[in-house]
Amino acid sequence: MKKNLETLCVQAGWTPKNGESRVLPIFQSTTFKYETSEAMARLFDLKDEGYFYTRLQNPTNDAVAAKIAALEGGVGCMLTSSGQAANFYAIFNICEAGGHFITANTIYGGTYNLFGVTMKKLGIECTFIDPDWDDERIEKEFRPNTKCFFGETISNPGGNVFDIERFAKMAHKHGVPLIVDNTFATPINCRPFEWGCDIVTHSTTKYMDGHATQVGGAIVDSGNFDWEAYADKFPGLCTPDESYHGLTYTKAFGKKAYMTKLVSQLMRDLGSIPGPHNSFLLNIGLETLHLRMPRHCENAQKVAEWLQANPKVAWVNYCGLPGNKYYELGQKYLPNGSCGVIAFGLKGSREDAIRFMDNLDFICIVTHVADARTCVLHPASHTHRQLSDEQLLEAGVAPDLIRLSVGIENVNDIIADLEQAMEKM
Repeated sequence: MKKNLETLCVQAGWTPKNGESRVLPIFQSTTFKYETSEAMARLFDLKDEGYFYTRLQNPTNDAVAAKIAALEGGVGCMLTSSGQAANFYAIFNICEAGGHFITANTIYGGTYNLFGVTMKKLGIECTFIDPDWDDERIEKEFRPNTKCFFGETISNPGGNVFDIERFAKMAHKHGVPLIVDNTFATPINCRPFEWGCDIVTHSTTKYMDGHATQVGGAIVDSGNFDWEAYADKFPGLCTPDESYHGLTYTKAFGKKAYMTKLVSQLMRDLGSIPGPHNSFLLNIGLETLHLRMPRHCENAQKVAEWLQANPKVAWVNYCGLPGNKYYELGQKYLPNGSCGVIAFGLKGSREDAIRFMDNLDFICIVTHVADARTCVLHPASHTHRQLSDEQLLEAGVAPDLIRLSVGIENVNDIIADLEQAMEKM
């Protein structure tokens, strides 16, 4: 029986048998018992499925991963300890030293630094492109050693909408997969696989959790990319892995080759697992994701309209506003709403923006974003402060940009708090 997203949010992942816990249990154990040495040996050889050590797999983690895979429409999902870990693993699984990948330059500041600085130290080169460039200019950045293309459905913090279908076709033309970070939209408002994307990542810390109680990430594979068709580009998947007795992932696991390698090789060697209790908390958030996202979007739309009409506001970027640069892309990919995050700037200096935030009452200044509570951040002073002014502009982060994450409180109270803070400027 095919189920709708709302039902999957509540029911997917954990199906208790007779007499078992109705609520997903927390399997707070590092290890699992087997009756014979041979039974465990077969697990280590990937000949059988099962649990033997939580760094590789855990029943609580796997139940939540299965739910996220169902929501995105993928063949499998692996949870990680953070969204940063998810983005790193997603690329490192197919792009090793000497490799190259392309990414939109509008991505989250932490990811920008991961790709442009840290991964460079591992021998992996990244080219940042402006998604507004024409196809010809972007395609010139593809190289023989290019392994993937990366972007965010809705960029953090700028709020730009990524043209998934366009870049999926471009990536496939050059024989590489498109990886999309779908954190802000969530599968409730956008399912990138339906537009040609191959792999999706999430910071589950954000809307999926919804309550700022756990830090986590997720990688979901569509199972659609034909790795064997470009076997010379992806030897890690298409040639024998000596650490598993010469097993070749694509031949042994077919559409699940990418996910199997993620778990059995990268998670085995690098760790970055979520604790079972964190996954338990994430699952509680996922059960109400379909209820919270419409409220976030409804509130954000009203706040964005209020900001746009306010004489103290210089500009607003929210794709739900008619006339916005990303309105048409928003209608295409996010017809039911985008997210609760608004980017805007005040008339005045950077100091004015800081003074405005300091004057807020219940809207808090926090590093976090995308949970039930309305919060605010000045990226140039906080999350992106490691970037130079030139890099800030390249990443679409203006010095006056304020990131407002609209929560699910009464929208009139949110607007009233914004108004009183502006009056004190």
